Amino acid sequence: MMRIDGHLLDARQPIDQRQTGAGQRFDAFAALFDPTTFGHVERLGIGPGWRCWEVGAGGTSVVSWLARRVGPTGRILATDIDTSWQTRAARSPLEVRVHDVAADPPPVEGFDLVHARLVLIDVADRERALQSMLRALRPGGRLLIEEADHALQPLACPDEYGPAQELANRLRHGVRALLAERGADPAYGRKLPRLLREGGLRQVESEVHIPLTSPACAALETATLQHLRADLTAAGLATTEDIDDHLTNVATGALDLAAPPLISTWGRKG
Repeated sequence: MMRIDGHLLDARQPIDQRQTGAGQRFDAFAALFDPTTFGHVERLGIGPGWRCWEVGAGGTSVVSWLARRVGPTGRILATDIDTSWQTRAARSPLEVRVHDVAADPPPVEGFDLVHARLVLIDVADRERALQSMLRALRPGGRLLIEEADHALQPLACPDEYGPAQELANRLRHGVRALLAERGADPAYGRKLPRLLREGGLRQVESEVHIPLTSPACAALETATLQHLRADLTAAGLATTEDIDDHLTNVATGALDLAAPPLISTWGRKG
């Protein structure tokens, strides 16, 4: 299995199919969450010369924005277990490196900012991964972790007023069950404030962002159901007809779809 932004990808799928689905999810996550992420990083004070570690980068939108903010005197290290998303050779201040945050030693550099979005929820050893990020901070450095909390708002359609909305919510429940079976923690996001304080960080704060009714919500829903179709049907969590009917409903644009809440939590070392 490989992880792509909160979903486990089956390596048995043809590589072009995996990459197409991953690309669709990257685009949806960028549209849904980049403004929130960038706003938090701005408030943390990013500027020229900062050294940043983007953990589990998965795509280019965040690292490209960070690189522009730190300028030629800064440094951006982007790591992931799969760097096939990199479409061209990285140039200063960006370096791309294959790295498993839950298994490999942390980079030795002291970073001004360490950021991870939709990474830890389905990492096998979340505690080790978090400790690795904490150790990589310089004194005074900032850690920003953003994770989904599927259990905080578990519905695809919070306004459940008809059969189409009921079907959407039943399928969202199936997706949650499938991810939990694979080792994901659907309630991990809400634990972050406590975990960062226990890790020794100060000035810990947290916010929740719940996207509702946007083209990106529909795009993410479509890409997720298409990717997980075979697994959902094999596990008896949905039928092919259920999924086809739901995707047809999504395509009409009449569903007010919500993405899982993103909990952003940050703190300062020392």
